[in-house]
Amino acid sequence: MQAFHNMEEIIKKIITANIDDAKCIFEGDSCNLRVIVTSSAFSGMSLIDQHKMVMRLLEDKFQSGELHALSLETKTF
Repeated sequence: MQAFHNMEEIIKKIITANIDDAKCIFEGDSCNLRVIVTSSAFSGMSLIDQHKMVMRLLEDKFQSGELHALSLETKTF
């Protein structure tokens, strides 16, 4: 379970370091992880572009296999 919480922290750190004022809320467990990312940076962007923005930041984690699935929701302030 510790590895799961570490992954949440890693994801949060990557997102908040790269997206201004981003807030991350995690739901689910290691097999069904969901993150809700809220930021004013998403204002004026399409939903697809918002998701691409976040997923590009996590691309290395997916490619390494550290992260294999993630449900994503994005919102703007």
